Amino acid sequence: MIVHKISLFAAVATFLSTAPALLNAQRAYTAQDYAQAERWMGYNANQLVDHTVSDVKYLSDGRVFFRDPAAGTVAFRIADARTGKTEDAFNTAKLAAALTKASGREIDAAHLRVENYTPEAKGFAVTMRSETFHCAANAESCTLEPPQHPVQRPEQKPNAQPPAGLSSTQAGGNAQMNAQQGTQNQRPARATRPPVGRSRAPFDVSPDKKLAAFIRDNNLWVRVEATGEERQLTTDGIKDYGYATDNAGWTHSDAPILIWSPDSKKIATFQQDQRKDGMMYLVSVTNRHPTLEAWRYPLLGDKDITKIERVVIDVESGKMVRFKMPPDEHRSTLCDDVSCRGGSGWDDVEFSPDGKTIAFVSTSRDHKDEWLRVANTETGDVRTVYHEHVPTYYESGQGKVNWRYLPATNELLWYSERSDWGQMYLYDLATGQVKNQITHGDGPVNQVLHVDEKNRVLYFLATGKEKDQDPYFTHYYRVNFDGSNQQLLTPENADHAITPSPDGSTFVDVYSTRETPETAVLRDNTGKVIATLAHQDISRLLAAGWKPPTPIKVNARDGKTPLYGFLWKPTNFDASKKYPIVDYVYPGPQIGSCSSRSFSAASGDDQALAELGFVVVCIDGMGTPFRSKSFHDVHADTPAEMGEATIPDQVAGIKQLAVENPWIDITRVGIWGHSGGGNATASAMFHYPDFFKVGWSESGNHDNRDYEDDWDEKYAGLEVIGPNGEDNYEAQANQDYVANLKGHLMLVHGTMDDNVPPNNTLTLVLALMNANKTFDMLMVPNAHHGYGEQAQYITRRRWDYFVHHLAGGIPPENYQMKSYDDVIRAMYGPNGD
Repeated sequence: MIVHKISLFAAVATFLSTAPALLNAQRAYTAQDYAQAERWMGYNANQLVDHTVSDVKYLSDGRVFFRDPAAGTVAFRIADARTGKTEDAFNTAKLAAALTKASGREIDAAHLRVENYTPEAKGFAVTMRSETFHCAANAESCTLEPPQHPVQRPEQKPNAQPPAGLSSTQAGGNAQMNAQQGTQNQRPARATRPPVGRSRAPFDVSPDKKLAAFIRDNNLWVRVEATGEERQLTTDGIKDYGYATDNAGWTHSDAPILIWSPDSKKIATFQQDQRKDGMMYLVSVTNRHPTLEAWRYPLLGDKDITKIERVVIDVESGKMVRFKMPPDEHRSTLCDDVSCRGGSGWDDVEFSPDGKTIAFVSTSRDHKDEWLRVANTETGDVRTVYHEHVPTYYESGQGKVNWRYLPATNELLWYSERSDWGQMYLYDLATGQVKNQITHGDGPVNQVLHVDEKNRVLYFLATGKEKDQDPYFTHYYRVNFDGSNQQLLTPENADHAITPSPDGSTFVDVYSTRETPETAVLRDNTGKVIATLAHQDISRLLAAGWKPPTPIKVNARDGKTPLYGFLWKPTNFDASKKYPIVDYVYPGPQIGSCSSRSFSAASGDDQALAELGFVVVCIDGMGTPFRSKSFHDVHADTPAEMGEATIPDQVAGIKQLAVENPWIDITRVGIWGHSGGGNATASAMFHYPDFFKVGWSESGNHDNRDYEDDWDEKYAGLEVIGPNGEDNYEAQANQDYVANLKGHLMLVHGTMDDNVPPNNTLTLVLALMNANKTFDMLMVPNAHHGYGEQAQYITRRRWDYFVHHLAGGIPPENYQMKSYDDVIRAMYGPNGD
């Protein structure tokens, strides 16, 4: 009888705990429900926003050229700081017609984009898809400039890398859709989009525009742009030991990584030694013989990783000078690559104005040590100026390398977080001693955007310096080199996106919040508004029923550290109902879950998912950037702490939200994420199995020992194997915790993911099978880190998964989202222009 009573009690308790889901099971979702949700995807919602200023570029005379779209049309305008006036650069409809005639393909005026605009004596020139058109002043006629002489590529690509543009970046999320690039001389058969990631021309043009450097057969060449003449600069490059190689393992292309001297006479680059690196292999899915992609991809803990040998080449004579130093680690002060700008340029290297010296930073394998050095480009002699050691890891800013070489005054601008806040310091190049701290106050400097050496003024972006604001709001400041007169230039309580003029005399400021639309203004370097460029108009978006996300503030796992994020509710929200909650997570440490604080009509599919009857949240947990160094380091500087993936903070935040908002059903919590967020999702399901009931894990690096060497070695340190074989990285491996799984877990991965290779997920799959666990899996054939043409399908399947398992509903059968081609057309026009 006692056993019977206990069993009966357990049955009743089980029924009560699942009652909300059972009640919701009565709801059969319709295609119209999903269509209502899809209205809030970016490709639909963004079209309801007018006057979103973009493509801001300064012309040589100091005027500002920008794009200003509105309903069914787009204008390109020019603002003049001298007069404060703004006018159209040209008639868009006339230009589109002229470009259509000149290019031989249909150019849609409503989606027109130009890469460059240059005033000319009799009109202007515009560049589209790397083609240049010279147009009459009235925009009624254009002529296509003859193409430059093409680089003859070798049949075998260097290092057997995938074609440029097929490697993925760490942008995360399936919004990164890798479309194949259409031909430029004819209308493509299907919709395409501008290239993403490192899909760019495989050459680097000199400052004087006369030469273009490129890689052929592992050696560096230059092409004379006027004649097409080609000249080989290096001759000893061989497979896996070539020059200017763009291969960080997780991202790679055929583009050269180098910098030109200001006078275009010298090139600084490196010979990259990958000969002992381990290989990575991926095999395509085909009906017949598959294609093997094989390239060098060192893993965390590998004994042998990529090294670079620094060189300077005199372009005219071909003379090469090797730096007199041991090979450097393939590292930078900012990211897990030597090129942090998407394969464009070489970070942490600066020529002097006369090209006689080069300053550069050598980074240790674990990013704990940085050496600022200066090399003589004629002799190769190297002098170490300054060394900084950090107990955890060093970074030179957020999104931009911030140190500067000032040989004219024998000084150095250096970034350091030694005070717990990222600040700029002035150093003596001769002695390596600090002269003074430049920036000051709470809140980190994120990016130095302009250095006025003549007037000794620094212009920089920072977060968290303004009290009683969201600490993630970015503001623009100026300060004198001696640390005096630090001034706020952007006073509005908002997030500010800044584009400074080359001379620093003016800047374009586009400011907004997640709830308030953008205002774009042109300011002088004191912050005074010279001209208003545009006010973003969201009246059509509001008329459609759009609601902004709600800013949230909760406490971290320690019960006292404030965390910030956003919450999305259905547009037909009813506070008398109970809603399951879905947590979108990205654990960092290089970025958080919520990303930008600026206005956006759509943030991924957060609002779309909420529309299906969920509350959706993002919370920037501890261990993410844009706050103090201690905040960035906490719970994110050892392998075990990296394995936590901010999940304890997510749990604490969601519990607090549920207490404050009774319409949140804390018994039904879901979580999802991509890449690092995929890792975090699986970790949440294993470490908090009674809290998270449903998880959708995309392309996760589930064990960082199966991921590229530089990423986690930077944040969590080097792998250490103890005398008994114990591994300090064992604690972060998701596969070791699969026995704890109780809820519904979906694993998704692209079979050609060259960022996070699919064995990261398949290792977890094997462990789940060995533990006799039920789970779900989608392997996406031939997809990279983003899912390309299958992104829409994956999104729909994700909605289905949460609707079925978390809301207890029945999703519509095979709902057809807008096709990939239609998404591209909506975003970029019929031809992806």
